[in-house]
Amino acid sequence: MSAVPPPSVPTGFEQAFRPRSVAVIGASDDASRISGRALHYLLRSGYGGAIYPVNNKRDTVQGVRAYPSLDAVPDVPDIALIGLPSHLLKQAVTDCVAKGVAAAVVYAAGFAETGEAGQALQDELAELARAGGLRLFGPNCLGLLHAESGFVGTFSSAFDAEVPTGGNVAVVSQSGAYGGHLAYLCRNRGIGVGYWVSTGNEAGTDVAECVHWLALQDDVSVILAYAEGVRDAGRLRTALAVAHERRKPVIFMKVGSSSTGAAAAASHTASMVGSDDVYDALFRQYGVHRARTTQEQVDLAYVCSRGVLPAGRRLGVVSVSGGFGVQLCDAAERHGLDVAGLPEEARARLREINPMGSDDNPCDTTAGWLNDMSLITDTYRLMYSEGDYDAVVGSFTMLPDSPTYGEAIKEAIGKGTAAYLDRPTVLCMEARSEVVRSYEAAGFLVYDDSERAVAALAGAARLREGFERPLSAECPASSVPRLDLPDGPLSEATARNLLAPAGIAFPFSRVTGSPREAAEAAREAGFPVVMKIVSPDIPHKTEIGGVLLGVADADAADAAYTTLVERVRAARPDARVEGVSVAATAPDGPHLIVGTRSDPVFGPVVMVGTGGVQAELFHDVAVRVGAVDHAEALRMLAEIRGHALLTGFRGAPVADSGAVADLLVTVSALAVAHAGRIDSLELNPVVVRADGLGALALDALVVTHGTGR
Repeated sequence: MSAVPPPSVPTGFEQAFRPRSVAVIGASDDASRISGRALHYLLRSGYGGAIYPVNNKRDTVQGVRAYPSLDAVPDVPDIALIGLPSHLLKQAVTDCVAKGVAAAVVYAAGFAETGEAGQALQDELAELARAGGLRLFGPNCLGLLHAESGFVGTFSSAFDAEVPTGGNVAVVSQSGAYGGHLAYLCRNRGIGVGYWVSTGNEAGTDVAECVHWLALQDDVSVILAYAEGVRDAGRLRTALAVAHERRKPVIFMKVGSSSTGAAAAASHTASMVGSDDVYDALFRQYGVHRARTTQEQVDLAYVCSRGVLPAGRRLGVVSVSGGFGVQLCDAAERHGLDVAGLPEEARARLREINPMGSDDNPCDTTAGWLNDMSLITDTYRLMYSEGDYDAVVGSFTMLPDSPTYGEAIKEAIGKGTAAYLDRPTVLCMEARSEVVRSYEAAGFLVYDDSERAVAALAGAARLREGFERPLSAECPASSVPRLDLPDGPLSEATARNLLAPAGIAFPFSRVTGSPREAAEAAREAGFPVVMKIVSPDIPHKTEIGGVLLGVADADAADAAYTTLVERVRAARPDARVEGVSVAATAPDGPHLIVGTRSDPVFGPVVMVGTGGVQAELFHDVAVRVGAVDHAEALRMLAEIRGHALLTGFRGAPVADSGAVADLLVTVSALAVAHAGRIDSLELNPVVVRADGLGALALDALVVTHGTGR
């Protein structure tokens, strides 16, 4: 079973992006007004379809015949661009449905972002469009465009200077202003934007649906996305799964991670912001790169738009100065790239090629090669052929801008890399824009900063790794046991009794109701034992002294029972006490925490991390959305800093990571199967025994929805 349901292709997008005819409702003769700019762009871009301005006060608008109403238009437009104020929109959307228009863009603001009245009007528009089969973009959006067809259905000032003429990059943004800014930066960087869309308040179309449809387009190679929040988690997971299947890099800017940022997001587009950790986990699962800055987003798009991603993390470094080489090596270490050394035979060959330069990776060529450009050609050829690097980055300062050397350097590097065009060759250099463009035309990636260059290569390598990694498969629902969950809070003992039949292993434990019973249970378990208060009202027993370790004999167990009961009466006299549990002392091994919680946007998420009482202190966790399979669970374990404790740290035995992965599979499947009932499930600590001996959950907490805890 796949990680998401089989996707159905979103409808109405073909007519929206490649319309044969366009109605501009409320079109203005003034090209500087919002209601006139889209028409101005359509005329300027050479759009070849029919254009129908709708204006009941003019016979022509910007030189084009106008119509008094949409009904009077002699054709059924594929898309309507609606430049009317909010109080006229209900009628406009109704007219579009009646006419049979496939898609409509609503530019106007004043909806959900303004409060309850605006939300009600937005909901009404959304229902009218949904019922009428109308693909609605907006409201409060800047529209969309498709460069190849000349369709520019937006009023964004980002396209004032130049309308995009085509490219393999698509931009999808909730915020029209940010989307326009991104398109502007892409143009300045020489990145061709073929599709651009702003979704605004998303009454009818969200970022996820746009990503889904764009990932299916053969002329889209890279998708840049921006969102402040997500309403439909299933749609987003489907969209990212489609992009993964078709190997389309998605570079996503998800904002609203801070408390102030989240509040701003809610006021801007009335979006609900989920936990930031969950978004990180989601993007990691689906091989999406999460950009933290706009520059990072553009830098990585620049690499990906060229269509060549590094196959691995081995990086060759060439420089004309040792200092620049060191900078590149430092950046590589920060970003997880491997500046591996050359084989001895290759080093000897480097010494022959350039006796004045260094003979390893990084390779400092010094300036001698300026007298003989074949040295740089041979150096690059050797780095690729003998070093087998997945990418080579070279630092050439301002030399390529030199009228004396610039062209010769470009030709020399080109000859040395001609047989390795399946790998990105990056040049760090400063030069005039026309010189940079000529180097790019020769097949090189050009950056003016070594840190950004290496960060982009590392991001591209991670994207390639994500494509090579299959998506996690969910367990069939029929294989997941159904838990008979009672109403109200659950004690640890109740939670253990529910989870044990599902395959979760616990040490011997018995709930006792008297000091005598506690002593008998302790004898059966074998000394020393652990004794804990059992109460559905006390989820964290250590906070009230409700756990006693190392109880050594029957007399001590008798006394421990009384002590625990007295402590709970003093600290929580209102708590219901089911008794005192007596459990066998756990074997040695690293402690982890395994659990799930219900995210308000994405539903069940599963986590694993360093466990015990330090779990919250260190926050060393790996998270995934939904159910995971064994392979994904092992990847989660490898992400946590505490993973070293499982691999034989300082002579300790190698721990049973496979058993923990099995536990993660079970817990995540249970959470998904009981998504409507389980709010959180926590096993903490889980002691991981030596390889082959399994893992034991020492404590269990299950919180059901509505228990208030």
